[in-house]
Amino acid sequence: MKKSGNGGSKSPGAGRAGAGGPRTGGRAGRVKPGMGPRSGPNAAPKPGAKRAAPSRFRPDVSATARVAERKRPAAARPREIDYEDRAAEARAAERTEPKRPSPEAMAASVAVQTATVTPDEAGMRVDRFLEARYPGLSFSHIQRIVRKGELRVNGRRVETKDRLEEGQSVRIPPLNLDDPKPSTRAPDQDDETRKFFKSITLYEDDDVMVIDKPMGLAVQGGPGMKRHVDGLLAALTDRQGQKPRLVHRLDKDTSGCLVIAKTRFAAAGLAKSFRSRDTRKIYWALVAGVPRVKQGRVSTYLAKGEDEEGDAKMQVAKHGDDGASHAVTYYAVVETAAQKLAWLSLKPVTGRTHQLRAHAAHIGHPIIGDPKYFEIENWELPGGIQNRLHLVARRIVIPHPRTGKLIDVTAPLPPHMQQSWNLLGFETARYDPIEESPEA
Repeated sequence: MKKSGNGGSKSPGAGRAGAGGPRTGGRAGRVKPGMGPRSGPNAAPKPGAKRAAPSRFRPDVSATARVAERKRPAAARPREIDYEDRAAEARAAERTEPKRPSPEAMAASVAVQTATVTPDEAGMRVDRFLEARYPGLSFSHIQRIVRKGELRVNGRRVETKDRLEEGQSVRIPPLNLDDPKPSTRAPDQDDETRKFFKSITLYEDDDVMVIDKPMGLAVQGGPGMKRHVDGLLAALTDRQGQKPRLVHRLDKDTSGCLVIAKTRFAAAGLAKSFRSRDTRKIYWALVAGVPRVKQGRVSTYLAKGEDEEGDAKMQVAKHGDDGASHAVTYYAVVETAAQKLAWLSLKPVTGRTHQLRAHAAHIGHPIIGDPKYFEIENWELPGGIQNRLHLVARRIVIPHPRTGKLIDVTAPLPPHMQQSWNLLGFETARYDPIEESPEA
């Protein structure tokens, strides 16, 4: 900026003042006799007057420049920068800025593609295969392209539930891809979730994690269900965007071993083990009464029905009934308490909804604390035993999806069951006769 004419020229008449001020020399600079002191922004200060202190945030400027700046809009005026605020804003933007689809995903929106099923994707359902490859693909769009036959596997129409095999060729039509929704989870919340999983983890490696699911925590969401294992797993998403996956289920009120796949490869291998019944699952339960047959096999058909309140409840059905599925469970009496209670070890061969609870009730010995299947009238709960479901997924043995070596994990009893075991004098180290039962 040029100096103002107030003392800025080297000599009278040296030229114009800066910022459009009056001349300092010549006729234009003379004061006629009888005229008072010059007024205006460049008028000379009165004798004894103090000059205004310079601004804290900018060097001293002429009065004309200060007036001009005051007339500028507030948004255009320079302001002091708070670099801590800037850094906080940048971190917030980084957390909330939606990630754009990959170039491959963008290309899928305009062209037909042919994909080959990899070893990691073998055994995946068709809909899961599309969800994994194209995170922005909506569920309804997947259903539509499969239903219309636009998606084909080795040239043939398929259903969303069909499973893929390694090496198969998948024709994928042009897709409508949405931008991934920005994460609404706070970093502190994710940290707490990771600490929670660490506290309940029984086994973990690069492919598999087995947790001790607490009683009362649902595995998947449902109406009014905001907190569940599947939702919490989002906090464990890795740098490649892979979220750990569920490979089997436990009832909300059943605690114990829950297997989770950390990679797509592991999910396919573990799911295959569950389907082929290579997995051995052992549950412990406290039931009313003592079965007359100490070791036995329960084989029925189960179908979904409703209880008196309209909630879903499995019912024993006949072969051929609508929706009936075959269910097989082996059981063994481990120990008893005064012929009033029995500790059962249960090994399900199949994996039907509420199978163990329905089978225990079917043989006349429902599980203590079961609000859905315990229907013995005038039965009194022994003192000191809590009226909560006494069922735990005690042990699971499953081949590792990558090495084939057996993963053998045991979960502790939940607090209310441990309290009952202590009151009844049951020893958890006691030999479990279910080990001698058939595998299928």
